[in-house]
Amino acid sequence: MPPDSRAGAWAQLRTGAARILRSSTFRLALLYVLLLSVSVAILLGYIYWSTAGYMDRQTTATIQAEIRGLAEQYRRRGLGGLTALITERVARDPVGASVYLLVDSGLERVVGNLDRWPPESPDADGWIGFRLREWGPARTEEHEARAQVFALRGGLRLLVGRDVRDLEATRALILDALTWGLAITAALALLGGWLMSAGLVRRLESINQTSREIMAGDLSRRIPLSGSGDDFDQLAASLNAMLDRIEQLMASVRQVSDNIAHDLRTPLTRLRNKLELLSAELSASGKAIDLAEETIGDAEEMLSTFNALLRIARIESGSRRAAFAEVDLAPLVQDVVELYEPLAAERGQQLIYSSAGPGRVFGDRDLLFQALANLVDNAIKYTPAGGEIQILVDAEPGGGARVEVADDGPGIPAELRDQVFRRFFRADDSRSTPGSGLGLSLVQAVVQLHRASIELSDHQPGLRVILRLGAGQSVDEPVRKLPA
Repeated sequence: MPPDSRAGAWAQLRTGAARILRSSTFRLALLYVLLLSVSVAILLGYIYWSTAGYMDRQTTATIQAEIRGLAEQYRRRGLGGLTALITERVARDPVGASVYLLVDSGLERVVGNLDRWPPESPDADGWIGFRLREWGPARTEEHEARAQVFALRGGLRLLVGRDVRDLEATRALILDALTWGLAITAALALLGGWLMSAGLVRRLESINQTSREIMAGDLSRRIPLSGSGDDFDQLAASLNAMLDRIEQLMASVRQVSDNIAHDLRTPLTRLRNKLELLSAELSASGKAIDLAEETIGDAEEMLSTFNALLRIARIESGSRRAAFAEVDLAPLVQDVVELYEPLAAERGQQLIYSSAGPGRVFGDRDLLFQALANLVDNAIKYTPAGGEIQILVDAEPGGGARVEVADDGPGIPAELRDQVFRRFFRADDSRSTPGSGLGLSLVQAVVQLHRASIELSDHQPGLRVILRLGAGQSVDEPVRKLPA
């Protein structure tokens, strides 16, 4: 595999893993792992406590039974009988688990299978835990032992206990089993949670991807079904049915709007042509000519409105993405400035254009020109005489470009900035200004088609419009044509 392909595969793998880790399904799986681990730990802890406790109680009962036997022999036969019994038991099982040691007042061994008295101090009940080395020159291995200490007449001391190495080994074995069992349980639960989350994330990502494509204008996209008939398939089927209905309604509305615009544009065009002929025929009466020209202006305004509606409908359908190519915004904005410089000069305004470098984007040059022309036209329309209109083109750090259009006009109140993109919306103070209220609606349609962003802010005084466009696809990458 080439290095670039491996790097791309690793990047895709990291992105998928990060998406799974951020998913709510994986967080629920982690909670499940925590609860399961706690439950398993409690269960295994109880097993350990009951098993080790049972063995410890058995050891204590064995020691106490031997103590009772030795005590009975000591009462009946005295010290000689006790010594003989210990010697007999040690001789019978020299390497057994039982521990005996009888010492004098100087802690010197009298009889037993230990070579020295343990240095540890017994507790209040006489029990002592210590490490022992079995008696004899070849006995060097040490083990854990537990015993009970008694004081006899004449300063003698007696220790009776058991080597508990088997108990300690069993405890260690149980602890290892508990640790591995808990670790394996947690690992399997994490693996199961990861696999479950990955499956759910894939299903949700397919829904999100389809939603993004629909928002981009492709109303024909539908959520794929897995064929399992599970809850996700039922949800996808319901959403697909809803999308079918929405597409039908949108198609009906678009068809009605297009038919109305087309049907009215033709008679309006004929009306305008007839009014022009009438104006030429009414050369004798100046008043009649003025009236005819005013009527022609009204007809042209209506034609402009219908043409703008048709352009917005075509742009929102997404069909214009087939004409996308790499565009440098700097010369494009320069063309817009040159187009509007005479109008600005006529109104006593100054257009100030600056460019901080090439702003290469991927889009439709004609639509971008039309959107920027609308922004500059609005700025000229609302800027008073003697004002300045600043236009800036700059490259974005992450790719793409930014275009700013700032004027010295009255601006737009913050509470109305979300409404100015609605069709035919006009603020109260702009009702007397010529226009149909479709300029910013067309700009928004172009912005949405290019998956860009537009921001309105104060210029103090005036309005600042910031249009940000991404670099998008490369020129060589094919663009899928969206349905009209």
